[in-house]
Amino acid sequence: MKGIILSGGLGTRLLPLTKITSKQLLPIYNRPMIYYPLNTLAKAGIKEILIIVSPDRAGDYLNLLGSGKQWGLKFTYEIQDKPAGLPQAFVIGENFIGKEDVVMILGDNIFEDDLSEEIKSFKGGAKLFAKKVPDPERFGVVKFDANFKAEKIVEKPKEFLSDYALTGLYVYDNRVIEVAKNCKPSARGEFEITDLHNWYLEHNEVEIAVVEGEWLDAGTFESLYKAQTLAKEKLDSKMVI
Repeated sequence: MKGIILSGGLGTRLLPLTKITSKQLLPIYNRPMIYYPLNTLAKAGIKEILIIVSPDRAGDYLNLLGSGKQWGLKFTYEIQDKPAGLPQAFVIGENFIGKEDVVMILGDNIFEDDLSEEIKSFKGGAKLFAKKVPDPERFGVVKFDANFKAEKIVEKPKEFLSDYALTGLYVYDNRVIEVAKNCKPSARGEFEITDLHNWYLEHNEVEIAVVEGEWLDAGTFESLYKAQTLAKEKLDSKMVI
């Protein structure tokens, strides 16, 4: 299985902090933010990782992370010229992924849980990670049926559908490349990750793993602040990166 960290974007919600650096290079306690998603992949045994970055920050990532060999990993870098939606990562990473399955994590997502076994146990289709949240309207959400199986997935629903948000960690089989290529832009002009989820849902091939511990999408000042405490009190001793 290959790994992808999507670490592009403009980080506009964190201006002026992101005026001179990438959001995913901001410090979270004693490490740059990107170390936390790297840790999630490394602990799951993912050795080959593609890091997708914006063109103006590529040198910063290379200077920080290098080839990955210092951790027994192998990093590849690709440029995302402009943020056009998460499915684009699988098109950009087609040659890197090859014939293998792939796990993608967003560069600003921080998990308290060790999700290694959930990633390693992937058999095919799509495995998504859901977390119960108080503000589901901010995220893609999953509605479960009576047997707690995924029934419906909607991006930022205007009316309450479920309080289980889908986190920025996704495991797909190799078909995701072709599915991503066939995605159409949404009304806001981006390719939506929900379209990938729903393709697998239509084929009855979606498995949902529930995240019990804290999960932070560290793209706002509030979540960035929370991440400092989480990293210091609960994550520092568990890091392998």
